[in-house]
Amino acid sequence: MTLLDVKDLKVSFETHDGIVRAVNGLDIQLEAGETLGIVGESGSGKSQAVLGMIGLLAANGRAEGTVMFKDRDLLSLSKADMNHVRGNEISMIFQDPMTSLNPHMRISRQMAEVLQLHKGIGFAEARNKAIEMLDAVKIPDARRRVDMYPHEFSGGMRQRVMIAMSLLCEPDLLIADEPTTALDVTVQAQIVSLLAELKRDFNTAIILITHDLGVVAGVCDKVLVMYGGEIMESAAINDIFYHAAHPYTQGLLHSVPRLDNIDAKQLHAIPGNPPNLLHLPEGCPFNDRCEQVFDRCKHEKPHLHDIGSAHSKACHLESLP
Repeated sequence: MTLLDVKDLKVSFETHDGIVRAVNGLDIQLEAGETLGIVGESGSGKSQAVLGMIGLLAANGRAEGTVMFKDRDLLSLSKADMNHVRGNEISMIFQDPMTSLNPHMRISRQMAEVLQLHKGIGFAEARNKAIEMLDAVKIPDARRRVDMYPHEFSGGMRQRVMIAMSLLCEPDLLIADEPTTALDVTVQAQIVSLLAELKRDFNTAIILITHDLGVVAGVCDKVLVMYGGEIMESAAINDIFYHAAHPYTQGLLHSVPRLDNIDAKQLHAIPGNPPNLLHLPEGCPFNDRCEQVFDRCKHEKPHLHDIGSAHSKACHLESLP
């Protein structure tokens, strides 16, 4: 059963300088229990795409298209109905847990409020459920630590608290926006392992937004590669890593340090900078940075097309070495 079916999603922002087109025609299909990774550089439209889906854009933002979630179009729901969906059926983990948690409230109070608001249960019962969920995300001595304040937790533990809070209402879809940013590599590995376990134990569908391809490799079933607000490539995880078919995807992969290439004098880097979303280039949005660009790329926009089983790309090149 398709849990989430997004068609032609567009996200734009009205600014004093003009219209910023952050997302330009995004399509997503996600099944129950499946994990989708959305990767790309900062400014590629990853976060704005999911914020647009669940109605959390800034006041000057606008989302268009169709976002079917369990046979309901989220973009057509009232504010009250959307508030019910968020938290109950869709939860989101934001990038920085310290700014998402209230520093003046104990963790027990913040977690209990979620259940009191969405499930209508009392504080004592909600607190017990919070302890159970903190145990589930492997916070040691959860019964004692549930009454601590956010600053008394390490960065990795605060992220675990956020994951536990997002899972309290047993959502069908969990959105994680850069959940390992600013964490050391050991804690990153623990968070990735935790997400994989939660997917297995709760059968929760996950959308993982990240620029870290290592995180994607550890937990995702399929990947969307975004650039300039558009999908450059879409494929199963193994196809992305072993059969990348778009120059941008290849550039991202070549930019990752490798233990089997320790003699390299320097890291590969994609030349140039991401495009200005106020003034997207004509043709392919990646054309001014692509090392395999040719004349057609500069004048004709490539459309996403199938190149194999569940593998598609938006590129004029028929094949890549």
